[in-house]
Amino acid sequence: QVQLVESGGGLVQAGGSLRVSCAASGRTSYSYVMGWFRQAPGKEREFVAAIRWIGGSTYYADSMKGRFTISRDKAKNTVYLQMSSLKPEDTAAYYCAARLGTAFVMDNQRYEYWGQGTQVTVSS
Repeated sequence: QVQLVESGGGLVQAGGSLRVSCAASGRTSYSYVMGWFRQAPGKEREFVAAIRWIGGSTYYADSMKGRFTISRDKAKNTVYLQMSSLKPEDTAAYYCAARLGTAFVMDNQRYEYWGQGTQVTVSS
């Protein structure tokens, strides 16, 4: 079992930056892929980026490349999503997720563990 708790969401102006965090606890010594997803009202949950807990390799949705950076701090058991040049259309609840194994997967249904989400609102 892995427990995930997101933090760092908030209100930011368009063009600004924000970093959200995901603190993991439980069986974090296993090999996981940690992912970030987002979901705007009335829309499906959308894959943003993922990172291998062991090794740190990353994978991004094509539309997220360049403005979003995923990273992890193993000592703190924390995964981060750094967002820059934010746009109003980035407004969404951002969720951290984890899945056992090493494969990068964009399908949210293949992630076993989820956090409660943190809201990011970008004003124009």
